[in-house]
Amino acid sequence: MNTLNVQLFDLTTLLFGGASGSYIAAMYGKKESLARIGTWICVAAAIVSTVALGVRWAESYKMGIGRIPVTNLYESLVFFAWSVNLFYLFIEWKYKDRAFGAFVIPIAFLTMLFAYTNESGIQPLVPALQSYWLHGHVITCFVGYAAFAVSAGVAGMYLLKARQEKAGREGVISRFPSSKVLDDLVYRAIIWGFPFLTIGIITGAAWANYAWGTYWSWDPKETWSLIVWLVYAAFLHARVTRGWHGKRAAILSIVGFLATIMCYLGVNLVLSGLHSYGG
Repeated sequence: MNTLNVQLFDLTTLLFGGASGSYIAAMYGKKESLARIGTWICVAAAIVSTVALGVRWAESYKMGIGRIPVTNLYESLVFFAWSVNLFYLFIEWKYKDRAFGAFVIPIAFLTMLFAYTNESGIQPLVPALQSYWLHGHVITCFVGYAAFAVSAGVAGMYLLKARQEKAGREGVISRFPSSKVLDDLVYRAIIWGFPFLTIGIITGAAWANYAWGTYWSWDPKETWSLIVWLVYAAFLHARVTRGWHGKRAAILSIVGFLATIMCYLGVNLVLSGLHSYGG
């Protein structure tokens, strides 16, 4: 029988599904009222998932384990979806546009569906994770991942919008924000996420030295973290020094997020190494 925190996360999955459907229906049906419903569902999902994280944390203390709920694949997935939703709500409030929801919230929904297929029980920490470095390292990495997810979703919108503007056609995509706004948001989301990823890598290196006696082992997770960092560093460098905007920047944002997925899930599920406990 599922515990309360898992039931709340299951409810969060349903809410993300409802929000995704509302935003997509609003986009195709040109109904702002449906988009507003999507926003309120996302707010409800934020509340429910935040309570679920707190309940899971409390339940771990009752079991005598007492740890932050970001230490296995199930917990990292729900925390990632929670971060994406909060970052999305901030973007929607900042830009006063709900069209982003049709491209960003489905990422949170699919993440929760994948979490649903994984073991959801609270397990004791393996010795390698019993450190205070865990909090800063994992949280900063996933806040960065959430920002990159939003950037990639908006980059997809940009590519569709740019093609529609070039063709001069009307349709659903004409309701998107201008390509200039979308291009700016692709950049700003990465500006937000990159420092968090950098801090996550630095704290991870410090933790590795504490746990394994070396800052860097070229473990698959470490190698892919470096690849992700280099892709986004290249994005920012090209933007600042070469003036990269538009299609090239959008494609690089999507490539960066695909590398992020490989670092986050591909390494844990396909490869083995020092971080294999994360799967």
